[in-house]
Amino acid sequence: MQVIETLAEGLKRELKVVIPAKDMEARMNERLAETKDKVRINGFRPGKVPFAHLKKMYGKSIMAELVNELVREKPTEILSERGEKSATQPEIAMTENEAEADKILSAEADFEFTLAYEIIPAIELKDVSGIKVTREVVDIDEAEVTEQILKIAENARTYESKKGKAANGDRVTIDYLGKVDGEAFDGGKDEDAELVLGSNRFIPGFEEQLVGLKAGDEKVITVTFPAEYPAANLAGKDATFDITVKDVAAAAEVEINDDLATKLGLESADKLKEVVRGQIESQYGAMTRQKVKRQILDQLDELYQFDTPERLVDAEFDNIWRQINTDLEQAGKTFADEDTTEEEARGEYRKLAERRVRLGLVLSEIGEKAGVQVTDEEMQRSLFEQLRQFPGQEKQIIDYFQKTPGAAASLRAPIFEEKVVDHLLSEVKVTDKTVSKEELMADDEEGTSDTKKAASKKKVAKADAAEGEEAAAPKKKAPAKKKAADDSAE
Repeated sequence: MQVIETLAEGLKRELKVVIPAKDMEARMNERLAETKDKVRINGFRPGKVPFAHLKKMYGKSIMAELVNELVREKPTEILSERGEKSATQPEIAMTENEAEADKILSAEADFEFTLAYEIIPAIELKDVSGIKVTREVVDIDEAEVTEQILKIAENARTYESKKGKAANGDRVTIDYLGKVDGEAFDGGKDEDAELVLGSNRFIPGFEEQLVGLKAGDEKVITVTFPAEYPAANLAGKDATFDITVKDVAAAAEVEINDDLATKLGLESADKLKEVVRGQIESQYGAMTRQKVKRQILDQLDELYQFDTPERLVDAEFDNIWRQINTDLEQAGKTFADEDTTEEEARGEYRKLAERRVRLGLVLSEIGEKAGVQVTDEEMQRSLFEQLRQFPGQEKQIIDYFQKTPGAAASLRAPIFEEKVVDHLLSEVKVTDKTVSKEELMADDEEGTSDTKKAASKKKVAKADAAEGEEAAAPKKKAPAKKKAADDSAE
């Protein structure tokens, strides 16, 4: 086998691989000899088929198998011998000329194919001890825990039917029929819809007109759908709703006690406080982690500058660009609405894609040198999280990860990245700083990450707030009842 380098430009490589016809024929003859005793051909005893006849009948099909095996196995072997890592699956090209292909299968011509790929650049790891990060920490006081418990209790609050007029805070049960220009519209009707007045679940002006009504009352109310309303056929339109009040119920008092805890599936009020405090700590911890990670990535970005494989950047850019356009479409906006042009936005997000790829390669190299491993148990937990998010689709998801090449890597990558960040946190200087929750939750407009710059400078939809995040989970639709007839009155 002869390997000839035909292109070495930057990270791009192209190789011509030539396997002489005599070597291909020798491989074919070996394979034919192995099958001689196995084939059954009328007129010949087992194992007594003349070799020439065997070759005539099966030579080309065996040669085709050999060709497929070689293009599947040789690229990995060749790259290993060259000490190179391909950024993506190498592109393999061979003759498409039928006459030339027939000669190869007949062992009358050398088998040639080309490999085109980009190498992962060699990365010389640098000392990270000079990296300094500030870890913002929030002290959680009892008042905040109590506030959160009261919000939870609101959802568990009970209501008792009452006589008299509905007031803010009461729950009304209504039937309604919405009309625009006197005609009912799709999704504008519901029966036994429950609505807590003052909750602002429906469109502006809807709930206020129900205050003062009592069970048995009927009323026609008039509202105007917001101009930015998602349903284009209703946006900005005046509408009427025929209302029938079927029940008015007053809210019971909310108290933080053992009864409330029991209703929420816990044994005591103390346990409820413990659980809620833990949830708050977890939420703040995630924000702290994101900010710390961003600081590390920003400083790594300053330490490492090198050319990135174009194909990896293209793939990352495509992912970002697809999300950007989805966000714009859902918001009903254009690039002009965001004070930019498509060309300018492409440039900004191309830079972001390059940064992500470069940092991804750096983190991969750091993790490899540090011996960071992702365990089977961690992979199983990640898969379980996927299953938990999409109940009823468990089989499809499992099949996807089992049968789709590279799918498992999408589970492994974020776990590996977080473990590398953990490793870096043990190497860099970390200073804790106590802050208020408002400071922790601030958007950090002065942040230096390219992600932030891309998002704030061009205001194009929503770029991510930090590097390495996973794709947002599909947004679940709210029940029609809650949204006043499938978005019709919210």
